[in-house]
Amino acid sequence: MDCPSEEEEFAEASEYLEDEQQTFTSGADAVESYQKEDFSKLQDIPAPNEISVQLIGTNSVTLAWDSPDNISTFDLTYYSLTSTKTSTITNSSTIEVEDLCPATEYTFNLVSVSDNGERSVEVKVTACTRPVPPENFKVESVGTTSVSLIWDASGCEENTFHVTCSQNGRSFQEEITNSRTVAFCDLSPGKKCSFHITKVLPNGNRSKEAVTYAQTKTNIQSLLQDLGLEKYYPNKLSLSDVLQIEKRSVIDEPAQSLSSLPWLFLKKLMMVNVTARGVKYSCDESEDLSSLDFYNESFDFLNDQNGSVNPLDIMCALFLCSDGFLQQEMVSKMSMCQFSVPLLLPNSDTQQCMFMLWAMRDIVKKCRPHSLSDPRGFVEERIVHFELPLVSFVRLGDCSISKSQILNKLLSNPQQYHDTFVHRDMDCGDVPRKISNGLVEMSWYLPCGNKNIDVFPEPVAVANLRGDIRTFETEYSFLCQTSTAVFVFFDNLDTNYKLLTNQHVKAQFFLVGNVQKAFKREQLKRTVSEMSLKKNNIILKTNQNDANFVKNLHSSVNQIINNHSNKARLEGMDTIAHELGILVDEDIQECQEAKNNAHVLTKNIQDTLQFKETQLPLQGKIWKDLAKLEKEECRLRKAGDQNIETYKCDLQIKKTDLRKQQSKYDISEAMSCFVSALSSSNQERSYFLKWMRINLDNLSRKSLSILREQYKEKCQRFSENKEEIAQLDQQISNSSLGIEHFLREMGQLYEAAVSLPENLESRQQMLHLPRLCAELMLDGFPLELVDGDASNIPLRWVSDVLKYLNFLVQPNNKIMVVTVLGVQSTGKSTLLNTMFGVQFAVSSGRCTRGAFMQLIKVEEDIKKKLGCDYLVIIDTEGLKSPELAKLDDSHEHDNELATLVVGLSDITIINIAMENSTEMKDILQIVVHAFLRMKEIGKKPSCQFVHQNVADVSAHDKNMRDRKLLLEQLNEMTEAAAKMENKEDYKMFTDVMKYDPETCNWYIPGLWHGNPPMAPVNAGYSEAVYELKKNMIDVIGECKLKTSGNNITEFLEWTKSLWNAVKFENFIFSFRNSLVADAYMRLCTEFHKWEWSFKKDMHSWLIVAEIRVSNFEIVKLKSDKSDLKDLLCKLKQEAVTKLDSLEKTTMENLFKYFEQTEGHVYLVEKYKEDFVSSVKSLRRETESSLRTQLEAAVDIRRGMNNLDNIKKTFTDTMEKKVLGLLEELRKNNSSKSDAHMTDEQLDRYFGQIWQETLNELSFTGLKRRNIFDFVFWQLRENMKQKGSSVTEQLSRVNLMNCGTEVFKVTKEAFYKRWFKRMFNDNSAVDLQNLADNIIQTCSQFVQEKTAKHSDYHDTYIQEILHIIDDRFMSNKNIGFSDEFELSLKRHICGFLRENFKSCMIVSLRRMTHVDALISIKTNIAMISRTCSMIAISVRERLKNSLNCA
Repeated sequence: MDCPSEEEEFAEASEYLEDEQQTFTSGADAVESYQKEDFSKLQDIPAPNEISVQLIGTNSVTLAWDSPDNISTFDLTYYSLTSTKTSTITNSSTIEVEDLCPATEYTFNLVSVSDNGERSVEVKVTACTRPVPPENFKVESVGTTSVSLIWDASGCEENTFHVTCSQNGRSFQEEITNSRTVAFCDLSPGKKCSFHITKVLPNGNRSKEAVTYAQTKTNIQSLLQDLGLEKYYPNKLSLSDVLQIEKRSVIDEPAQSLSSLPWLFLKKLMMVNVTARGVKYSCDESEDLSSLDFYNESFDFLNDQNGSVNPLDIMCALFLCSDGFLQQEMVSKMSMCQFSVPLLLPNSDTQQCMFMLWAMRDIVKKCRPHSLSDPRGFVEERIVHFELPLVSFVRLGDCSISKSQILNKLLSNPQQYHDTFVHRDMDCGDVPRKISNGLVEMSWYLPCGNKNIDVFPEPVAVANLRGDIRTFETEYSFLCQTSTAVFVFFDNLDTNYKLLTNQHVKAQFFLVGNVQKAFKREQLKRTVSEMSLKKNNIILKTNQNDANFVKNLHSSVNQIINNHSNKARLEGMDTIAHELGILVDEDIQECQEAKNNAHVLTKNIQDTLQFKETQLPLQGKIWKDLAKLEKEECRLRKAGDQNIETYKCDLQIKKTDLRKQQSKYDISEAMSCFVSALSSSNQERSYFLKWMRINLDNLSRKSLSILREQYKEKCQRFSENKEEIAQLDQQISNSSLGIEHFLREMGQLYEAAVSLPENLESRQQMLHLPRLCAELMLDGFPLELVDGDASNIPLRWVSDVLKYLNFLVQPNNKIMVVTVLGVQSTGKSTLLNTMFGVQFAVSSGRCTRGAFMQLIKVEEDIKKKLGCDYLVIIDTEGLKSPELAKLDDSHEHDNELATLVVGLSDITIINIAMENSTEMKDILQIVVHAFLRMKEIGKKPSCQFVHQNVADVSAHDKNMRDRKLLLEQLNEMTEAAAKMENKEDYKMFTDVMKYDPETCNWYIPGLWHGNPPMAPVNAGYSEAVYELKKNMIDVIGECKLKTSGNNITEFLEWTKSLWNAVKFENFIFSFRNSLVADAYMRLCTEFHKWEWSFKKDMHSWLIVAEIRVSNFEIVKLKSDKSDLKDLLCKLKQEAVTKLDSLEKTTMENLFKYFEQTEGHVYLVEKYKEDFVSSVKSLRRETESSLRTQLEAAVDIRRGMNNLDNIKKTFTDTMEKKVLGLLEELRKNNSSKSDAHMTDEQLDRYFGQIWQETLNELSFTGLKRRNIFDFVFWQLRENMKQKGSSVTEQLSRVNLMNCGTEVFKVTKEAFYKRWFKRMFNDNSAVDLQNLADNIIQTCSQFVQEKTAKHSDYHDTYIQEILHIIDDRFMSNKNIGFSDEFELSLKRHICGFLRENFKSCMIVSLRRMTHVDALISIKTNIAMISRTCSMIAISVRERLKNSLNCA
């Protein structure tokens, strides 16, 4: 509060004294009369002259007088009704009397005092002190045109207050009041005013002024304050603010205040609810009307609109407070609801409007114009690129016709009315608009191609200006310059027609009037004449109803569409906007720079496939090959009979080579630009990604359109172009190009870089990429979890991104995971987008590939209930894709993906088209079966079935039987799977996943209400999805009670573990469902029995045959002329006969098995031919092996015969040859040196004889085999159906290190449920005893085989594994785990391998001629030395005889 200066106080006192002058004069006369009467009694002392009041204050009065000559002392006495005081003044003619009481009348008596103390006659004056000014004078409230003031006026009930309002120093309003408040109205919005107040006493005395200041609010400020949005103005409300999970987003409380309305509107709009514009606030809806006096009550409260806001005002307020991305999302959702969207957004504060080009960039529309040559073709384009005729509707002056309501009827099919534009008859539509006047809304009509349904045959855009064109001339000028036609609604033209005739534009004008109101035909004629309008350009509503009136309007608009080629694109209207001084929302610097960056990156993309190969090379064939190698490294399907360690080393080398190939690629120009743009500011980065998405979608749409056209042409000549059609089909599948491909390339760049040495610069340059991606996730962009093209997770990339994300958000890093799973094109992404507002790509022509995850923040007010800081939403590609159905591993792809995402989630939404859940039942069976085959998964996902396109209100009750049947089938499957996996404690589906058929099934109506493209979203769809969302929040809260939410690090570790388990799963994913897997396993079990019987019988026959060959010479009769060759032929013939018999028996068993009705045999009918082929293959392999072994046995027998002959004839032969040598030496008369050479020749001769003898034996022995490889292969085959954890352990097994120590049972021998009972009974002891017994049995078997010194045979290890399996089957009640089974078999195979290896070595030595000859080599050497001595003796004799001669 400001106080007046001293000068102001003096001036005010002077004014006051003028009013009191008369009283003062009369007082002076009285004093003079008194002096005359008593003059004789007084001394002759001069009195003070002309005493006056100079200044009156609240607590003081200043007096002044003329001092007589020679008088310097004066006595002043002043008194009121309650007090008297005296004061002496020396050497002064003025005095300020202080400590007076406010608003009190005082009398002042002044006398002169001489030096001797004599006193003069009194001089008197009266004055009243001012009252105390009002305290705490302040502004109570400020509106757009009013200010309320309040002050403290206690104890002043009899006083009045004078309050004035001034602006720019000029007072223009004043109020006099006895109360403590006052309100000034009819002020100008947004103006600063000063307010002055004085207290006025009954006698007219006034206090000092108190001053305060206030500035009236603008219309926008006032409304934003009422709506609680002032802190978001301007453009501070972001999309993430709206999408975050908060309490008000999941409760149904009605709006309790005006500030609730915008959030309720946004909540409904984000869920594309067509009732969003109907939000309203009622002060007291429960007021009891029964007590009203219906005769005397005015009922004004029924028309009270103080608590209401026009929907257009709410919408404009939100657009003014939203950033560009929220504006874009709002416009997209409004377009889906078939609401009109803002084209020009007014700002009443700045008196400027904004052209909303960016906001409409994301709208994509499809239609089927009647002018298309192909009746089944369609046009798909972004609305800003669509060239359409624009028809605008404006109002001149007042108009009794509801323009917006007429437009709604014009654009609606007669059978399906829809409120595209807000009108006066809607909820709160009649509430006066505060900030939305000047708004230009836009909508479109898009035909579907059906002449009986379409309102217009061609697409057309419609604009609607809110408010009078006299007030909004800029907006009107914009529409005139951009429109094909302008319809002007009016009641009375008067002189306003000049505004119409001043427009020099190409647009055709139509005047639309209502003759039922005050209507001046002469003025209309003059306007028509000056505007040169034709009769058809005048549309008047007479006494006809709205239907006929709309029909006339329809004819005019139809004529415009058909006859005018003047079309416009929204993207080109920004030039006109700039010329008119209209702002454009895209003009901000960040948006323009991002646009330029995106344009540079995408402008040269002509061929999508070629661009991927040249600019995104790392995610192509190399990455897909790496993905295959990773899975093969786990599953070892192609290892065959190779050494496993060698095979795995080869795979590692191949992986390293592929990474090296990736590392050779430098970062492409496109990726360099992309990464550079991502490194910019947050806002520019967001704009860049949006521009990239827009540009890439436009490119993909264009290329897809061309490819589809070519595909259609080729299909018409199918027989001629099968290969070309297949190529086109592949091109269509690969033609999509989106941001996900660039982010995927970033991941591969990073993974290739981190495989390099740490000190390389190329590695260092890529280390910041995970940080960029983590920041994108926080900004609301999805992360590709599973690469849809390679069906693989780039684990290092995903790990480092999530690690950095955890760093950014910690300690608020608790998450809960929600996943959607369903068949392709059943609306999974749309469901998630509607439920959570997430930004997953949605299009019927471009489906999600792989799996994407996105973060949604949880607000503080609901964190405690949910137990997490973020929700992680995972969207997956559609299962049972037609593209994958033709591939052999399509089941595997779907089952892998489903198992992964369900395992990661806390809640899984199973999305089903219609009421038939059969298509998803198979997938669920495999998921549950896979979980049973893994180690304990640690959590129990909740399962929610969502049946889409089910509008029947009785669907839930009618489908009760189907739900029960589904659960029974799932239970049957779970029980079968549990038996297969030896986990029979799992009896029901609900033991693995949480599911209640009554509360976990949701029936959701179809998305569209009517026939697209003009159909709005079905309100029933939005409401049903909202109910599902609320239930999901409750379920998440229940999950929190059972298991606390994982943090991001735990989620990452679980992802790694689960993906590892999925990669190692080598069996179950290949089947359509668990019943098929069970039936297949039963068939395999039977087949293995037949195979084992087949091999065992043939092995027994082979043993007998080998004995016959071995004893052939002994038992052969002398009269028998046959030899070993004849025996071999005979045995081969017998073998063929035996094989034919066994093959026939096995085939009969196989066919009989398929004839039975039990065990779901019909499910594996398609595998029948595979098993027939397996029988034939078994016969061929066995026959080949038998031939080899029979021939080996005969060769051994023949070699043994040769060995006997060698023993008999070798000595004689050597003597003959030595004698021949001596004779030769004698004839040649060898010298001494020759004799020395003869020794060497003799040594060589012996070596030659030895080698010739060996060479005469054609059989060189049996080849030594690697028993390790075969034993390991048999163990893998035996355990391959036991689950991923077993497969993973098998891949790390080294039998060299197994079986060396005593086998001990560990806690892993029990699966979790049995382990709880381990310490309460003798299960552990029983299991150890079982293991010891099995080991002893297997050891005895090996001892029996080795004692016979027979060769190792493949059936030995198979027989041992069969023994173990039989013992396990008979003792399965103990409750052992797969890990125990594997560890025991691994232990047994380890020590058996060594025993069989030594057995084989002994057998080989016994059965090989070379080794047999070694045993007689010593004898032969002795013979050789004897021969040498003879040779020396002969040489000596020859020498002597020669000397004698």
